[in-house]
Amino acid sequence: MNDLTPSPRSLQATILHHLTYTIGKDAPHASLHDWRMALSFAIRDQIVEPWFASTRRTWSEDRKRVYYLSMEFLIGRILEDATINLGLRDAVEEVMSGFGVDFRALVEDEPDAALGNGGLGRLAACFMESMATVGCPAYGYGIRYEHGLFRQRFENGQQVETPEDWLQQTNPWEFDRPESAYTIGFKGSVETIDGREVWVPGETVYASAHDTPVVGWQGKWANTLRLWSAMPTTQFDLERFNHGDYAAAAAPEALARTISRVLYPDDTTYAGKELRLKQEFFLTSAALQDILRRYLAEHDDLTRLPEKVAIQMNDTHPAIAGPELIRLLMDGHGLAFEVALDIAQQVLGYTNHTLLPEALERWSTYLFGNVLPRHMQIVERIDAWHKDNFHNRPHYVGIVKFQEVHMGELAFIMSHKVNGVSALHSELVEKTLFPELAALHPGRIINETNGVTPRRWLNMCNRPLAQLITDTIGEAWVGDLDRLRDLEPHIADKGFRDAFAAAKRANKVAIGGWIARECGVKVSPDALFDVQIKRIHEYKRQLLNILQTIAHWHAIRENPKADWVPRVKVFGGKSAPGYWVAKEIIHLINDVARVVNADPLVGDALKVIYPANYNVSMAEKLVPAADLSEQISTAGKEASGTGNMKFMLNGAPTIGTLDGANVEILQEVGAENFFLFGLTAAQVVDRRKDVEHSAHAIRESQSLQDVLQMIAEGRFSPEQPDRYHGIVDRLWHHDYFLVADDYAAYEAAQAEVDAAYRDPTRWVRMAAMNTARGGFFSSDRTIRGYMKDIWSTESAL
Repeated sequence: MNDLTPSPRSLQATILHHLTYTIGKDAPHASLHDWRMALSFAIRDQIVEPWFASTRRTWSEDRKRVYYLSMEFLIGRILEDATINLGLRDAVEEVMSGFGVDFRALVEDEPDAALGNGGLGRLAACFMESMATVGCPAYGYGIRYEHGLFRQRFENGQQVETPEDWLQQTNPWEFDRPESAYTIGFKGSVETIDGREVWVPGETVYASAHDTPVVGWQGKWANTLRLWSAMPTTQFDLERFNHGDYAAAAAPEALARTISRVLYPDDTTYAGKELRLKQEFFLTSAALQDILRRYLAEHDDLTRLPEKVAIQMNDTHPAIAGPELIRLLMDGHGLAFEVALDIAQQVLGYTNHTLLPEALERWSTYLFGNVLPRHMQIVERIDAWHKDNFHNRPHYVGIVKFQEVHMGELAFIMSHKVNGVSALHSELVEKTLFPELAALHPGRIINETNGVTPRRWLNMCNRPLAQLITDTIGEAWVGDLDRLRDLEPHIADKGFRDAFAAAKRANKVAIGGWIARECGVKVSPDALFDVQIKRIHEYKRQLLNILQTIAHWHAIRENPKADWVPRVKVFGGKSAPGYWVAKEIIHLINDVARVVNADPLVGDALKVIYPANYNVSMAEKLVPAADLSEQISTAGKEASGTGNMKFMLNGAPTIGTLDGANVEILQEVGAENFFLFGLTAAQVVDRRKDVEHSAHAIRESQSLQDVLQMIAEGRFSPEQPDRYHGIVDRLWHHDYFLVADDYAAYEAAQAEVDAAYRDPTRWVRMAAMNTARGGFFSSDRTIRGYMKDIWSTESAL
């Protein structure tokens, strides 16, 4: 809160002003949507002051800016988050109550911005909020997707994708910037004019800017998230329209809208691959043109660009930034290739987010050269330069090889720093992903372990626990998460533990009501809420979870009168539209849920819940209610994970492998507060050498044999008994992600969970210790690391 914080009376007047003059309604006739829009515009007014002040200071003090390029920004709802960071949450609730409007209903009415898919986009959103909180002058650059990824629904248990419609309503948080528009070219040819290479694009679109201010904790600083929409450079062809050629008349608009319509179009076809490459170049070129325009407004020496500009590439999607920046500096400003390359390397940083080879993008030279002919030339020149200057190996590891452009290698070579996102991940990036390049460029790879913003992921989403923490140690923890360590002495106090358990139960009661409304299943708040919510992928091993769930269901049926710890198994997440194996796993989970939830013999001892269309707002409901955090990826495959950190902060112990940031969570909380199982990354590599490894594991586990038999005989798909024969066959013969090998250890760890949960004192101690030791996993700490180690910039606060 600052000196400009409005009084309740002033806030009330501003809301009514916007209701009348912005929305065009009076109070007696205003709908819930009208009130939300009026309140949102009123809160946006409060953000504008620190936003303008931050911008003016950055200009007047000629500060270095950070530019964060990401294909995803999974920002979630803004209204409640903004009121909390401005210190207005309680005042707003009181004012709206005076109008007879429930603030909670207003929050639930706001759509999630469909700008991301999973952890990559949510991390980018946390980073934007933390950069504002710590006073790091920054812009985020992304695409303003019209329909985002997709809206997920289930038909007979199968995922069905439908378009997101978040932009059908006016977005009250953004400011259109039509004056900030840049021409983006594709295809065409490269011609030599006056001895210089000149790209003549065959297609062009405009990138038009839309700005959303992002305010930090206590409203002390605000930055800008700039999203680009594609617009036609050639307007509607009226002559063709009047001659009846309606499709051709609208073709330019159709091309432009296609580029910013959908996140991650299906790239199993050539057209899909071309569209995705166009999207990545569209985002990157628009951002770089904007960055150079801003720099040149105050400076005239482009060789000093690294003193004022740091550009971070969030994974390989913006890796075209290296060649594009060189092109702009060479072709647009006349710099020599070597000079332009040196500037680009000094300003660019690359964050790697994956160890999966298929996720390190590769484009065929034909596609790349067809869509970006000038950039193909520049990539080949970068490759030749690098080979001439750093080739001391018998087998050169380059960018262009086997008729493909390797974007991971391009990003590495064009960056002055390459960072992994957890200690284990960074080690594997150096040793297994880019070992040759790491040897050629010692010291380039560093680690910056991910984090999450505690404002959204504890203070906002878990008000019962946040209030208990504040009552116990004061409010300073919200801006300095290391203060959570001050909770540790209180965990020995029964009164504190009882209050901690009461906060958790309140969240479970709330989510139980939501589950009943959304899924039609009644769950008990006394049950252990066992939650796995994340993108559906084989390496994340939702399959392992559902297999053990089937085994647990079978055990209950075999002995229904035993003293079972009641469980609510919660799944959430989407599969990529073309990822048929993941979609098969989704179908299996839903089929198992249908059988288990209707089984009178099992009753409340086990429920399986899979709400459709998992997003940020759903996570904000599920994370505070979780008792157990499922982080069970195959060791060596998860870069970091951030869901694990959110669950930890909210008092849910982890059951997990030594993968990603699980390693650091285990170090922080101690083995006694973590349910560890499974092979290590090194053991995974060794185990795969045995081609019969999965068959051996299945033969050694009667439980797993029984589960696979039930699936194979159609116990969960009686109308189609062979529905999951593919899953069973892969587990026996092609189990690359070692589900079978880790099954017995996972089952044993789940038994340890039951034993711990039976002892309420032990369980609450474990849960509270997870919260108390979660301070390291603040994205504020991560951003300060980037500022020091990569961006060479300082806080303005």
